[in-house]
Amino acid sequence: MAWNTNLRWRLPLTCLLLQVAMVVLFGVFMRYDTDADVSWWREKAHRNITTDLENEFYYRYPSFQDVHVMVFMGFGFLMTFLQRYGFGGVGFNFLLAAFGIQWALLMQGWFHHLDPKGRYILLGIESLINADFCVASVCVAFGAVLGKVSPIQLLVMTLFQVTLFTVNEYILLDILEVKDAGGSMTIHTFGAYFGLTVTWILYRRNLEHSKQKQSSVYHSDLFAMIGTLFLWMYWPSFNSAISSHGDAQHRAAINTYCSLAASVLTSVALSSALNKKGKLDMVHIQNATLAGGVGVGTTAEMMLTPYGALIVGFFCGFISTLGFVFLTPFLESRLRIQDTCGIHNLHGIPGVLGGIAGAVTVVFADPDMYGPAGFSKKVRESRIQGKFQIYGLLLSLAMALVGGIMVGLILRLLFWGQPADENCFEDEVYWEVPEENRASHDPEDSTLKPPALLIPSGTPAFSQVLVA
Repeated sequence: MAWNTNLRWRLPLTCLLLQVAMVVLFGVFMRYDTDADVSWWREKAHRNITTDLENEFYYRYPSFQDVHVMVFMGFGFLMTFLQRYGFGGVGFNFLLAAFGIQWALLMQGWFHHLDPKGRYILLGIESLINADFCVASVCVAFGAVLGKVSPIQLLVMTLFQVTLFTVNEYILLDILEVKDAGGSMTIHTFGAYFGLTVTWILYRRNLEHSKQKQSSVYHSDLFAMIGTLFLWMYWPSFNSAISSHGDAQHRAAINTYCSLAASVLTSVALSSALNKKGKLDMVHIQNATLAGGVGVGTTAEMMLTPYGALIVGFFCGFISTLGFVFLTPFLESRLRIQDTCGIHNLHGIPGVLGGIAGAVTVVFADPDMYGPAGFSKKVRESRIQGKFQIYGLLLSLAMALVGGIMVGLILRLLFWGQPADENCFEDEVYWEVPEENRASHDPEDSTLKPPALLIPSGTPAFSQVLVA
């Protein structure tokens, strides 16, 4: 099989074509929302507003900043654990997110933010938050195919996944009217199982040729831990960013905060217990400690109670750590699912648990405590709403699996510039790498060799040799 990874013309043309298309579509369809338009002064007079501080920007922008940091820094640096794929991890995450937010603003705008005449998309601060949510799902799926696909494949995957995400989100939130404030179902479950299905379709039989590069080194794990800490600190903002003003947003932040704290202690305890010498595994600390934020997403703004949030975090941290130890090897050896980042353990299983927890919480709750509308615009009994929560979870899984199969088949085409099996997880395939970090110093050599260890130049000449 011939592998042509030279993207000199294909990548520039793809990026420019997509960006020109975004410019044209924004010009035709996109306009400022009232709170961002110069007509704001008329709106203030009409609504008898006396200060600009009542503009939606000042209420939502702090949450937007936090979510934005999670998408670009949190997910980006979390992907840098591979010893020779740091540029690809953070750089390609940057690329797909930058394109994804533009396409998401259009797709979600057509479904959610049209003006009364249905002609223009009205762009405001809440639109930016929702676009970041959509792209977060793409970043989750990216973790499954990390190091095994080309940047063009990532752009194509982003184009289709954003489209499918928006349709799935519209059905769940607008038609079924399920509650999913932090996106356990719409973001994490959908993103994880979409990515897992894509990587299953793109299965590489000879990936063991690159096995040595799938491991981490000391400094790459430190960089990944930076991503973990950013995600962990800002996750309360993520789960509460678009909740209703007042108690709902306040409660979502508290529930997420408690659940995350519980998942840390649980993950550390189980990581040590499962090691024969009682040592901690950095993979568990980088990932399973975040599972509580995923699992509490659906129930974030519900009356889960603080101790209920701790219970959710406990179970998510527990199951996520077990997944990294036992389930990931099983998926690769038996089901041919090569999950680079273990997204099944961090996003997939906790996302499903979060959806189930949401249904259970709804069934045993009193709708009257949430106000006259109960759980949704269609006033429903608790058990009925619980059923709709399960329907939403099942639909997210179905959309992810069917969509992942279709997109995976498209990405299998050979002209996307994907790397050969022996060159996966290697920055040098697509990036200019500093000389001392290159796997091969011969530009004509198509085989990538392990990097040489250079003896410092200050040593005597006869000892200045390359140690393989």
